[in-house]
Amino acid sequence: MKVLRYLDPRADLTFKKIFGEHPDLTTSFLNALLPFKDGEQIETVEFLPAELVPNTPLKKNTIVDVRCRDTHGRQFLVEMQMYWTDTFMQRVLFNASKAYVRQLDKACHYSYLQPVYSLSLVNDIFEPKMKEFYHLYDIVNIEHTDKVIDGLHFVFVELPKFKPQSVLDKKMMVLWLRFLTEMHDDVREIPDEFIENPEIHKAVTLLEESSYTEAQLYGYEEFWDAVMVERTIKDDALKYGTQQGMKEGLEKGMKKGMEMGMEKGIEKGLQQGIEKGMQQGIEKGMQQGIEKGMQQGIEKGMQQGIEKGLQQGIEKGIEKGRTALMLEMAQKLKALNYPIADIAKTTGLTIDQIEKL
Repeated sequence: MKVLRYLDPRADLTFKKIFGEHPDLTTSFLNALLPFKDGEQIETVEFLPAELVPNTPLKKNTIVDVRCRDTHGRQFLVEMQMYWTDTFMQRVLFNASKAYVRQLDKACHYSYLQPVYSLSLVNDIFEPKMKEFYHLYDIVNIEHTDKVIDGLHFVFVELPKFKPQSVLDKKMMVLWLRFLTEMHDDVREIPDEFIENPEIHKAVTLLEESSYTEAQLYGYEEFWDAVMVERTIKDDALKYGTQQGMKEGLEKGMKKGMEMGMEKGIEKGLQQGIEKGMQQGIEKGMQQGIEKGMQQGIEKGMQQGIEKGLQQGIEKGIEKGRTALMLEMAQKLKALNYPIADIAKTTGLTIDQIEKL
């Protein structure tokens, strides 16, 4: 029994063969993935040149994978992008805008302009912070998002994020996205769901290797070689950028950290120095004050004791000397903002005496 080999539908050759040559498959695919309301579905499409040639030689040519138009005149641009780049979204906007403006070649009145839908299938993750794989962009009123300017519509699909269970109510969307993500060179057995659906089954048969010439298969292999080279370049650039960023970040972080550390160290050292200096100053001042007060009290007491009598003079002199000493010491301690309760405890004076000083 001959084993069939299938090609990957994401390759340039196969993608354009399936969706650029078979209107029925393209119609089914677009109806499944575009945000149409009831009654807006596509009936059939006609293919247009994929290259958007400018009106003048000085303008830029652009090429999309698939470009088609339905019976209502709406245009559809489809692109399969293997790797995300910073300029891809701008390119998509440019192509859709060009297709929209080019309608004026045949319809001179703005009322004849029809919407342009851009569908971009990206085999890469470009919104890592979002869990959704399906992204719809419209021109809307920021405060009233139900107010939409109908002209340009953009859909981006992050294929690596797609999981069949994440889309429960859209069977054809699931089948087409499964087809794009599950069919590849190593597939030997086709899922029953693919065979049972006429459109998906037809698309599967178009992936059979035997359907292509030797020259086409050579181009197919060249495509994947180019993809691998692009991936290597991207990974190397990312690795180099990460290393450079870490190096610069470390240097700047160390410098900033040292500056902040010195600044905070000076502030904290100054604060601790003031607190410790005040504490030591109070202790030393109290000691010197007590010593000096005692000396002055003794001298004054002796002088008064001699005048009024040795015994009485000594006793009264000591008493007054001590009181004066304590009052003077209390006054100095109070001037140093020493707590009144502590002054009273140290000098033996009452709080009322101290507060009157």
